[in-house]
Amino acid sequence: MIKVYSTPTCPWCTKVKSYLQSKNVEFIDINVAKDVKERNEMMSLSGQTGVPVINIDGKIIVGFNKDEIDSTLNI
Repeated sequence: MIKVYSTPTCPWCTKVKSYLQSKNVEFIDINVAKDVKERNEMMSLSGQTGVPVINIDGKIIVGFNKDEIDSTLNI
């Protein structure tokens, strides 16, 4: 399962989600501006308060790191 922790006003979050969609990768978009429980989970997993944070089957990627995303997803 892939989770993208994001906020509606984050341009890098939009880029991550658009990139995943362009690769036909399914993901769950989590708005951490509204969901405190998920925001706390994101901070616990990543040690970060900034977005985007991507959780790919337990592998945490902070920011829009295309090379790391591709490597993790083998695409």
